[in-house]
Amino acid sequence: MGRIFTVELEGRSYRCRFCKTHLAVPDDLVSRSFHCQRGKAYLFNRAVNISMGPQEDRMMLSGLHTVADIFCCCCGQIVGWKYESAREKTQKYKEGKFVLERGRIVDEIDLSTEVYIDTRGSTSDADDA
Repeated sequence: MGRIFTVELEGRSYRCRFCKTHLAVPDDLVSRSFHCQRGKAYLFNRAVNISMGPQEDRMMLSGLHTVADIFCCCCGQIVGWKYESAREKTQKYKEGKFVLERGRIVDEIDLSTEVYIDTRGSTSDADDA
């Protein structure tokens, strides 16, 4: 297998939940009000560090679309799908855009807010005297 080269995004980013690879930036976020079988999802203009599966017609809540599943290029986990084409005129705005499932990505802010909790009993210097 060859070496995998990834794009490192500048600033805040959305990353793969499984391996923390950069996938998208907030500036490319179109909508947070998408849904998938596993819960909430976000619509983006662009996504990086992905590979695409085969195109297939899929019935979605908003009608029939031609889509391709997208996978993290580093760990291979499915992270969402790309809209290739939409049948209905009102859904054409989705064409060429990417949906990342909220349960499969993390916001870089989420990564920086991890807190270490010391569960050992606290002592002070006065206790030692």
